Amino acid sequence: MKEKFEDLVDHLVGNGFFLEEVVELLEKTLIERTLKRTGGNRSAASKLLGIHRNTLQRKMVEYHLDPRKARRKPVRGESRQRKHAATA
Repeated sequence: MKEKFEDLVDHLVGNGFFLEEVVELLEKTLIERTLKRTGGNRSAASKLLGIHRNTLQRKMVEYHLDPRKARRKPVRGESRQRKHAATA
């Protein structure tokens, strides 16, 4: 992983990326993936990220992130399977 990271840094430096751009891209991506992993649960995501829930909320506004898009969508037929399992 360290080697991949160093390659990425070399690429970014070689192509003139500014630190602020890189930090924003990394932060936004980490927040998006963590929200997806937690099904859009902001409290759980903030704990995994090690930031306060209000900070997460502020960054979501800053990066125009919608937690509803991160929620897990049920697999086709899943709700019927649950109902059937509950009545069995």
